[in-house]
Amino acid sequence: MSHTVRYRVSMPRPHTHLVEVEATFPGGPATLDVRMPVWTPGSYLVREFARHVQDVTARAEDGTPLPARRVDKRTWRVDAGGAAVTLAYRVYANELTVRTSHLDGTHAYLNGASVFLYTEETRGLEHHVTVEEPPGWRTSCALERRDGAFVAADYDTLVDSPFEVGPHRPLTFIAAGVPHEVVVWGDTLADPERLCGALQRICEAQARVFGGLPMPRYLFLLYLTDKGRGGLEHQASTALLFPRTAVASGRGWEDLLTLAAHEYFHLWMVKRVKPRALVPFDYSQENYTTLLWAFEGTTGYYDNLFVRRAGLMSAQRYLTRLGETLTALHSTPGRRVQTLLESSLLSWVKHYRPDEHSPNSAISYYIKGEVTSALLDLEIRRATGDARGLDDVLRLLWERHGDGSGVPEDGVEAAASEVAGKDLAPFFDRALRTTQELDYSVFAHVGLEACFRPRESPGDKGGTPPPRGKAADAKPRGWMGLTLKGNATVATVLDGSPAQEAGLYAEDEVVALDGWKVDGSSLLARCEEKWPGEVARVTLFRRDRLLEVPVTLGAKPAEAVWLARVDNPTDAQKAAYQAWLGAPWDESPGTT
Repeated sequence: MSHTVRYRVSMPRPHTHLVEVEATFPGGPATLDVRMPVWTPGSYLVREFARHVQDVTARAEDGTPLPARRVDKRTWRVDAGGAAVTLAYRVYANELTVRTSHLDGTHAYLNGASVFLYTEETRGLEHHVTVEEPPGWRTSCALERRDGAFVAADYDTLVDSPFEVGPHRPLTFIAAGVPHEVVVWGDTLADPERLCGALQRICEAQARVFGGLPMPRYLFLLYLTDKGRGGLEHQASTALLFPRTAVASGRGWEDLLTLAAHEYFHLWMVKRVKPRALVPFDYSQENYTTLLWAFEGTTGYYDNLFVRRAGLMSAQRYLTRLGETLTALHSTPGRRVQTLLESSLLSWVKHYRPDEHSPNSAISYYIKGEVTSALLDLEIRRATGDARGLDDVLRLLWERHGDGSGVPEDGVEAAASEVAGKDLAPFFDRALRTTQELDYSVFAHVGLEACFRPRESPGDKGGTPPPRGKAADAKPRGWMGLTLKGNATVATVLDGSPAQEAGLYAEDEVVALDGWKVDGSSLLARCEEKWPGEVARVTLFRRDRLLEVPVTLGAKPAEAVWLARVDNPTDAQKAAYQAWLGAPWDESPGTT
């Protein structure tokens, strides 16, 4: 009797977006319940993958048809009589994200949780996948290939190993002695050698922290699209979605490298060192943990830092980007409503399901987690005279929990206090369990201070001081307190803002200000030309009804943040700065 679950995947008609699958389960229970996950690890949202499954049939080993009846949203029940069963089904795959699956005439991207049915009884067995490729296509996957089939040690490993099937040929490089491949879909890279060289440096910078790499080979899947950005980590691979037009710009190139660095860092944090609450994964429902701030926020802190350590970003650019994250935090009123632990716990219904009120009611565990991790690193460095830092916390977690056993909910805090040689409970209580503003005084340890100014424009991300020549006592600018989408449609009315007090609503379509036609940019610009306290007459359509709403403008808040160097730094501050960022204090801002 076989002790292997076997899948055969084909795509004979790619333009239909239908992936055809046969799944054979070994004999065992009299009644076989076959299920589809409702979510995929790394993306904390119930996505109901079973909604795309159709045409399910079952047969015995001798080909005799067996009834397969659906008993709930994700389960098919087969009266197997203890014998092996083969299910044939089709999956509609037409959603190009890193969390779903996509098939068309150019390729197939198969994310395991959305394609492969499983049973709880056979979940721990080896799973083999044979892919029948269209002519001229080949399959890329991080799994070992044996006798024509891709082999996963168990179902969790299969789900964690996406497949890319298409005509492309991989780029290759070696990092820390381990072969790496890069498969690109959607466009041709102008300089593939540059990308491979940069990735190699980032991978090796990360490997140095942990003393090597935890897998025998690695696969980058890069999807260049017209819009969208995201990544999903896996045990020995990652899928990256990135705008093709952004790659050629300096900022876009930085963003691509930090995205790759982020997902690669998950090799340790998330894929092997993971919250105990996720061990094992429960594919039937939400898996709750308060530790996402540490596993995603800390990874967010390190993605820029590793690009810096790889020599691909100057220290000043790193500080600018950290200032942009600080700005994003201080531009979100929800930081005064939701704690960082709550943000982690409620990601299933808040972070991945944003609406017009989300900026007022929630904070991203990525954003606040990144800032908290930066402050934690500096707290440890200050406490140990720069002998230790957050790197040492990660190594300690890797040593104790790298076997996949899972980190308890208080494990990160305990490890950080152990490394720091002092109780960091006051730091964590404030950062994680309250909505108080974070304490930025620790930036002084490396000769920096957090400074605040109003945004210069809606596109101002912060991170930099006011433009040269801008007087500190310049005229205060009027502020309405809303964000826009499209032409001039209200996306969010910020909590406590003049717009909220006046009764403006999300989805209001603004057409004029003080009787003059406006679009999105001119509406905000004309508000800023006014003094705080002036009344602006806003003409708008609300559900097709024309209204005029008077708004008494407030003063534009100072929410753009940048990290400035202190005057007259001490030698200790200069040394701490160099220990942190690997650059001398007097390095030119443009130096890489």
